[in-house]
Amino acid sequence: MSVDFFTVPTIRFQVLYVFLVLGHDRRRVVHFNVTAHPTAEWTAQQLREAFPFDQVPCYLLRDRDKIFGDTFREQVKDMEIEEVLSATRSPWQRAYMERMIGSIRRECLDHVIVFGESSLRRTLSSYFSYYHQTRPYLALEMDAPEPRPIQGPDLGRVVAMPEVGGLHHRYERRAAWKVRHNSPSDRWVHPPGDGTPLLICAPLVRQSC
Repeated sequence: MSVDFFTVPTIRFQVLYVFLVLGHDRRRVVHFNVTAHPTAEWTAQQLREAFPFDQVPCYLLRDRDKIFGDTFREQVKDMEIEEVLSATRSPWQRAYMERMIGSIRRECLDHVIVFGESSLRRTLSSYFSYYHQTRPYLALEMDAPEPRPIQGPDLGRVVAMPEVGGLHHRYERRAAWKVRHNSPSDRWVHPPGDGTPLLICAPLVRQSC
């Protein structure tokens, strides 16, 4: 596991801080949160929320940022996690986390306007849903962090499902979406090539708890 912060400016020139916890095995974002005023106490609380009960990792990789103060280090020690610190000014020693932050910026935040904490939290939640379930990863043999089954031609036509507000799409065979019915906003398009039509479906509405 590794943890880190990165900053995001808002339309009002406020700087927000995003805290990430990344699992190295399948590049999953285990936990994230947003704040305008990060403290060691707040960061320690995020660690408790990320690793409840018996889900505590053996190691935790981080940089030497002062935001990881005494309270954070004491929390790590109480949870019996061994800290691994990268060298000063050596982001390549935390390559997985740096690549994750770069992907978030290039594939999402560079294309949206952030209004505030709630706006950023919703945007990142939408992106992480796409990232975990849809985005192919070269190191995972072009699979997503949450494994996807291979769908053969016998499962019907290819449907395109907009994700992250239409920034990205998820493509699946129609039979894989049996629980979904056509909506009035669904439409057929004919892309160049072999002429096989694609069904562009309306975005799914997901309720948050």
